Amino acid sequence: MRATAPRASTAPSAGTAPSEVVAIDDLTISFATDAGAVKAVDGVSLRVDRGEVLAIVGESGSGKTVTAKSILGLLPETATTGGAVLLSNREGTAVNDVVALDGKRLRALRGTDVSMVFQEPSSALNPVYTVGWQIAEGLRAHRRLSRAEAKREAVEILRKVGIPQPETRVDHYPHQFSGGQKQRIVIAAALVLNPGLIVADEPTTALDVTVQAEILDLLRRLRDEFGTAIVLITHNMGVVADLADRVAVMYQGKVVEEADVRTLFASPQNEYTKRLLAAVPRIGQGRAGTEERARVGAARTAAEPGTGAAPVVEAAHLVIEYPGRLGRKPFRAVDDVSFRIAPGEVLGLVGESGSGKTTIGRAIGGLTRATGGSLTVLGHEMVGFSERRFKPLRADIGFVFQDPAASFNPLLTIADAVAEPLVIHGRAKNPAAARPRVDELLEAVQLPRSYGDRFPHELSGGQRQRASLARGLALDPTLLIADEPTSALDVSVQARVLELFAELQRELGFAALFISHDLAVVDLLADRIAVLYHGRLVEEGTGAEVLDDPRDPYTRRLLASLPVPDPVEQAARRATLAALTGTAASTGSGSTEAPSA
Repeated sequence: MRATAPRASTAPSAGTAPSEVVAIDDLTISFATDAGAVKAVDGVSLRVDRGEVLAIVGESGSGKTVTAKSILGLLPETATTGGAVLLSNREGTAVNDVVALDGKRLRALRGTDVSMVFQEPSSALNPVYTVGWQIAEGLRAHRRLSRAEAKREAVEILRKVGIPQPETRVDHYPHQFSGGQKQRIVIAAALVLNPGLIVADEPTTALDVTVQAEILDLLRRLRDEFGTAIVLITHNMGVVADLADRVAVMYQGKVVEEADVRTLFASPQNEYTKRLLAAVPRIGQGRAGTEERARVGAARTAAEPGTGAAPVVEAAHLVIEYPGRLGRKPFRAVDDVSFRIAPGEVLGLVGESGSGKTTIGRAIGGLTRATGGSLTVLGHEMVGFSERRFKPLRADIGFVFQDPAASFNPLLTIADAVAEPLVIHGRAKNPAAARPRVDELLEAVQLPRSYGDRFPHELSGGQRQRASLARGLALDPTLLIADEPTSALDVSVQARVLELFAELQRELGFAALFISHDLAVVDLLADRIAVLYHGRLVEEGTGAEVLDDPRDPYTRRLLASLPVPDPVEQAARRATLAALTGTAASTGSGSTEAPSA
């Protein structure tokens, strides 16, 4: 539903300078709900020049994604829109008010004037069509090209975004590419019609830091070489510092501050912006706390001989293999890995996709079988383990999964899902009896109690992740396995969740395996850090040992790939990364990324 009367395409007016690719004027967006209209965007006005990157940042519910989707007219029928979104074509010869266009006109400008890069490439790509077909689909919809001509252009755009052997890989399916390569393909599909503007909604959230650095380099090259304007939606302030020219900060549907990137990071004016920047974890920030906790633990062990002697988890030459398919050799995901997690200790496990870190976490929880070496969990040997004997120990192990949308039952309310482990393990008779504990957990992760009555699809991604953390802590576990628990959270919420995690860890004394690709988060929480690469443990030690003086080349590259919330420092880190990888920082070659099987 649109509140603005239809307006035909016009030549650029005095209100829209030729340099502007999009001008948003006094935009208001409300959604109809059973409880009444909810205003998601309230009087937003923004401009994006050609070749400029505007980052829109804010926490979940701030209206940043809704504002960005309004540029493409991707709002649902329940939305009522006011104001104007004036979108210029690539040549700057015509301007359309997106708010006033019908479906046919919107389809004509999507892809040609503006394209979108979605957050999750696996969902954006159709698994039953080749990537070449999906890129060519846009070409054939907007231009009269033969199949052969469209395929040739698809090959060329794949080459431009850094996909190796594009002539061959154009006929491959999405599952045959790694996560970073799939995101490159999504960017290729958005770029193939040469739009003047790309809207990128959290384009690197699901990626490891090394692959993230390559995608950011690719987006930077699109801006510099093709003059493409980019509206970047993100909660990662390091990504903002790395890529953005200007930043707009949104809070409760309003733009509360807007400035060029260096000014905003150096001298924020709005109190919310200051809190947002202060919440960003930095390497070394929590070092004193983890070192003090280590000293206290060592003193307690010395004062009470025998305490803490038995590790909660101990791996010795651990091997995890998956059987090969169709006569192929087994795939070794974890190869000769040894480590220990002492009672009350937090071990941070870092590495890129395919390094084996999640596989190790699943093996510790009994969800994946260890096939060689030794893996002892809570005194129970997991190699050849008996499910019957291990089942009673599950109450002492909490899980926080990476993808809360997949780990929640869509038919259960959030309260019932959080209560489920309490009921299964006899801590509560039924979900109703568990509700007081559930309410306590929801409040602890900054979710209102009323959210317990909602279903998973009614929460944002960040809100679902917080509910997932609440469920993982429900049983006060002896061991918590947290797989990327803050990857989908806004920085302000992430800071609170990490603070909560640290508080509960101190109070309850549980041990934890904290799996993450964010080195600053791991450094903030972990007593020790272990770095995995291609299934092998390449480095292990305290935060000071691993992050301040890394010995392994992969650890050094991992550190250089991590974007930091400082535009000046980030520019220097890009140069360091280019030197380590042996490539120019703007090539976007994808040389560090291997295709998936």
